[in-house]
Amino acid sequence: MKTTETAFPYNLALYIIGGVVILIGALLFKPFTIVNAGERGVVMRFGKVQDQILDEGIHPIIPIVTSVKTLSVRVQKTDLKADAASKDLQKITADLAINWNIDPTKTNQVYQQVGSEEQIVDGILNPAVSEVLKAATAKKTALEIITKRTELKAEIDKSLRNRLAPYGVLVRDVSLVNFGFSPEFSKAIESKQIAEQEAKQAEFLALKATQEAQAQVNRAKGQAEAQRLQRMTLTPELLQQQAIEKWNGQFPTVMGGNGALPFVNITVPDSESAKK
Repeated sequence: MKTTETAFPYNLALYIIGGVVILIGALLFKPFTIVNAGERGVVMRFGKVQDQILDEGIHPIIPIVTSVKTLSVRVQKTDLKADAASKDLQKITADLAINWNIDPTKTNQVYQQVGSEEQIVDGILNPAVSEVLKAATAKKTALEIITKRTELKAEIDKSLRNRLAPYGVLVRDVSLVNFGFSPEFSKAIESKQIAEQEAKQAEFLALKATQEAQAQVNRAKGQAEAQRLQRMTLTPELLQQQAIEKWNGQFPTVMGGNGALPFVNITVPDSESAKK
């Protein structure tokens, strides 16, 4: 009985020690890996990249033999500044915002050929943006770059997508945040805009003066036509009729030098005259 009782605590101690050893080994050697949301795992066996790509979740691995490098496949925004020149040799400084992400199906290829996200930006994204921008702006004058900005953006967008797709990098959108020109060119543009505004103002004033002069002519023509029509309608009979209508029935109190009253012909025309 004593032997059995002694063996039980001894075996229990062995189980506890074994469990602690296994737990420590698991913590030290990590026989599993966790791929977080928005990431993919690149599997390497003795440092060699494998074809297998781990999705999100927990995955068993062989400690020491297998290691996993996780890369984000979420859309990222990278702000870049690049210098270029226009067709008419004007120096241009552009601020661009690039939205891009790693192709989830090519994560192992991207890590093997390029590296981490930082290496992607420094190694291929920055040089590609600079070259694509220079090629696009060289086809347009500085004024066309300003006036045809949407067309320029579409060209840069397409060229950058085609250039980075073989590397497993997907370009989602390119934003032309700002274009800067030399102080001389900026001053020339400002002077041109001022001159155009002044020309438009002068044109407006000239048009306004022409319209006012034409309005005066039209008013004068209208008044002359009204007077002509009035003269045509003012017959002696009409004038006599108007005088009769305005007469209040009283003779003037002032007489002429010979004492004669003013004569008003109120003879009613006969029927024949009325018909005429």
